[in-house]
Amino acid sequence: MEIPELIQKEKFVITAELGPPKGTDMTAFFKQAGHLKGHVHAANVTDQQSALMKLGSLAACHLLRDFGIEPILQITCRDKNRIALQSEILSADALGIHNVLVLTGDPVQIGDHPTAKPVFDVDAAELMSVIHKMKSGLDMTDHKLEGSPRMAVGAALNPCVKDVDTEISKTRKKIEKGAEFFQTQGVFDADLFIRFMERYKSEGFTVPVLAGIILIKSVKMANFMNEKIPGIVIPQSMIARFEGTPDPKKESIRAATETIRAIHPHVQGVHLMAIGWEELIPEIVSSIA
Repeated sequence: MEIPELIQKEKFVITAELGPPKGTDMTAFFKQAGHLKGHVHAANVTDQQSALMKLGSLAACHLLRDFGIEPILQITCRDKNRIALQSEILSADALGIHNVLVLTGDPVQIGDHPTAKPVFDVDAAELMSVIHKMKSGLDMTDHKLEGSPRMAVGAALNPCVKDVDTEISKTRKKIEKGAEFFQTQGVFDADLFIRFMERYKSEGFTVPVLAGIILIKSVKMANFMNEKIPGIVIPQSMIARFEGTPDPKKESIRAATETIRAIHPHVQGVHLMAIGWEELIPEIVSSIA
């Protein structure tokens, strides 16, 4: 089911995120997926996240769908030209995958193939526009398609950046290009996020938003994200909760649950990023039900 349709049907939509393996052994992937099944409405499959070469999102999405979880294809503009990107959308539709999250892609320099040549033939906003054109039955160069894809188009949103005006401008462009839902960067400061959502609504934006929730594993992880990941703002008061805690997983559940409850009235759902702690998701979901 397409995400916008799910949002209309459900009171609160919950998605999660899975990373494919660096290889062909799907054991860990399906173990993590097993923790999500029956607890989330859909799951994103990352596309060479952090510029690390892994099994492709499309193949993993197909396997995830067979496993019984609605997949959301992630597709980055970094690695493919416009021909390959359009082909991937057609392939996804043929495999019964009808949700896509369009991303720019992390710089290749941070990954495991730092000398790879990035493509960036089109940017994320342009690709969203291309997908909508394909949905109408035409490819990017106005050639008629023999059957058009059914695809809900999602985009990323970074609500906790310092430069809110620029983020609002980027968001407006994505909406104009056809964004049908947003999944956000990780939210740790509920007040900061709520202020952004008030601005979002004051601009007249009505595209549904799923707030990103990243599970904190340690003080080291929290400090790294604060320093290295743009748009991540983890208050020191939250970081202090993980200093010397005897049970980081329990504290992570508590922190995530508190954030979700605080932002619940302002969003249409959440996007849970457990990063290897997928076994915690059932408890988080049950605590916010």
